[in-house]
Amino acid sequence: MTLTADRTVSAPPADRRRSWLYAGGAGAGAFTVLVVVLVTGGGAPQRAPVGLPDPGPLTGWGLPLVRLTADIAGVATVGLLLAAALLLPTQGGALMASATRCCRSAARVAALWAVAAAVEVVLAFADFLGVPPDQALGRRLGSYIDLTTQGRTLSTQVALAAVVAVGAWLAVRTRGAILVLLVALAAVVAPALAGHSATEDNHMLATSSLVVHVLAAALWVGGLGALLLVGRQHSAPLRIAVPRFSRLAAWCIVAITASGAVNAGTRLPDVAALATSAYGRLVLAKATAVVVLATLGWAHRRGSLPALAASRPGAFVRLAAVEVAIMAATIGLAVGLSRTPRPGVEGPLPLATSPARAVLGYDLPPPPTPWRLLVDVRPDGFLITLVALAAALYLTGVRALHRRQVRWPAGRTTAFCSGLVVITVATSGGLGTYAAVLFSAHMAQHMVLNMVAPLLLVLGAPMTLALRALPAAPVSGDRGPRQVLAGLLHSRFVAFLSHPLVASVIFVSSLYGLYFTPVFGAAMSSHWGHLAMQLHFLLAGSLFFWVLIGVDPGPRRPPHIVRLGLLFLVMAAHAFFGVTIMSGTSVLARGYFAGLQRPWGSLLRDQQLGGAIGWAFGEVPTIMVITVLCVQWLRADERAARSADRAADRAERRPVEAGPSASAATGAPVGREPARPRPGDDLAGYNAWLARLHDQELHRRELHRGERSRRTPGRQAADGPERRG
Repeated sequence: MTLTADRTVSAPPADRRRSWLYAGGAGAGAFTVLVVVLVTGGGAPQRAPVGLPDPGPLTGWGLPLVRLTADIAGVATVGLLLAAALLLPTQGGALMASATRCCRSAARVAALWAVAAAVEVVLAFADFLGVPPDQALGRRLGSYIDLTTQGRTLSTQVALAAVVAVGAWLAVRTRGAILVLLVALAAVVAPALAGHSATEDNHMLATSSLVVHVLAAALWVGGLGALLLVGRQHSAPLRIAVPRFSRLAAWCIVAITASGAVNAGTRLPDVAALATSAYGRLVLAKATAVVVLATLGWAHRRGSLPALAASRPGAFVRLAAVEVAIMAATIGLAVGLSRTPRPGVEGPLPLATSPARAVLGYDLPPPPTPWRLLVDVRPDGFLITLVALAAALYLTGVRALHRRQVRWPAGRTTAFCSGLVVITVATSGGLGTYAAVLFSAHMAQHMVLNMVAPLLLVLGAPMTLALRALPAAPVSGDRGPRQVLAGLLHSRFVAFLSHPLVASVIFVSSLYGLYFTPVFGAAMSSHWGHLAMQLHFLLAGSLFFWVLIGVDPGPRRPPHIVRLGLLFLVMAAHAFFGVTIMSGTSVLARGYFAGLQRPWGSLLRDQQLGGAIGWAFGEVPTIMVITVLCVQWLRADERAARSADRAADRAERRPVEAGPSASAATGAPVGREPARPRPGDDLAGYNAWLARLHDQELHRRELHRGERSRRTPGRQAADGPERRG
């Protein structure tokens, strides 16, 4: 199948009017649902009692309406960029006409997104002060943005949406579209950090689950809307884009269902509140909408996809139009739900009952014991989602190879799954609970995430599995998932990061650059800062061990002896870091740990214990890496020996040249010198070349003696009398 350029096709005026009417109807339905939810759920603005500041109806009604506008624009932007970057066909990495149109449309929608988010900043500031919007403009808006979480997140969304608008307009290749898509996803999740979930007791789990929920919904809803737009203008690319989106949508539905259930569980006091409170009934309505959408998605797979493969896109467009309309109404329901009072909370949210709860979202745990470090489970929704997604993708790849009767080593599967189990235990088990309270527990978690889990993940060879299991591009010239991954692994950026010196510097700087700077205290004070540290430990360790013992394809690795020396240098720097922590006399991140008001344990002694853990922990991973390196070195030598043997066998079985000048004994040709070995040939080939040269020289001398013996009798007869005389 050959990929042809998709020319821009101008839709008839009637079709364009129909598209605008449909978009306007879907938007009107979303706003209608929002108003109904606010009125029935108790989220509609109420006049403030006499004597209290009143922001007025413009702020009360404007905030949810502007929020809905920003959400719809953000989801549409993500969907258009997703279609351009990953769903629609490309030509050698360059965006084709349909993908370019999606990027241009995304730029326009992102500009609307930035404007709506900017208006929301002003309205949120007016609501914060309790004054009308015109009076809020004359106050200190900059202080609100700088000092409040809501102000920072909303202003961040404005800035990121503006960057997306510019980047989407300039994108001409797949790489640029992917980068802009990542920025758009970051902008979508920014408001989730300052909503209801950020004020829950267990706000780490609530916020993480909400972030997963928002990301999955943006990809699912936005992607389908973008494909509907493409299908109404030019249906040819749908035959490639829709099957790709179908696989993504299945994963998104699972993520939305699981994260929505977890998030609702953190907000509702009990299961009975689902039926006895307005908030619970709205949660049930949203869950029902998700079930209806999942059913429509199943209908897509059963009916629309076969019809689309048969060049009948009408069925897909009609069903997708109904689905997008329901999705828009669900977004309105979600915005109204965020403004609805939760059951059991009347008026302002209660203040934290302890300093630890204000920071951690839960009270201080009891003094640690080995048993509590195992059983005091406190799930981290974000990392659990990442681990579950990684496990599902890996096992799906193994199953795909099994269906093709391709063998995948069971040891690799065991190593990768063991690494995921280690991550889960270290972040959501008792160690994760105490890592936010004790420096020693934090250091143990750091060592596990930086040295144990990456080692197991690298031995699982996930990239090799993905390259074998992912489908190739269905058409010539397109870049499918396999081509995109292969291009990333062999890109200049990955080549730079995987340079042994660069990977070692990143690994070591994770220790010295974090703990001996103010970054450590700032990161510990925030859940997302703590999460960023955990991800950095995991990625830095994975990069370093990939360079040392990785089996996945990538840039050329140094010889084994060089890797072994590099390991010893890095482990020496690691041991020196542990000794420095043990001998320190000042508490790291004192403001954070002292602010928890922990009634048990000395801060300095706990820190010294953490240094001892860091110093001693490197022994076991080092032994494991040395063992793996030696095994790989031995196997590499065995492969080289077998290759040399095969080359020698081929040289011995090489056909002998026939001809009048060939030696009967050696078969070496006389009139032509044997081909000189290439620089990459082995020693056996070089010796064979020297032997052929020697045989050829001996044969040449024998021929020369024969000629002289045949000429000598005649010459003696002619010269005999003169010699005798």
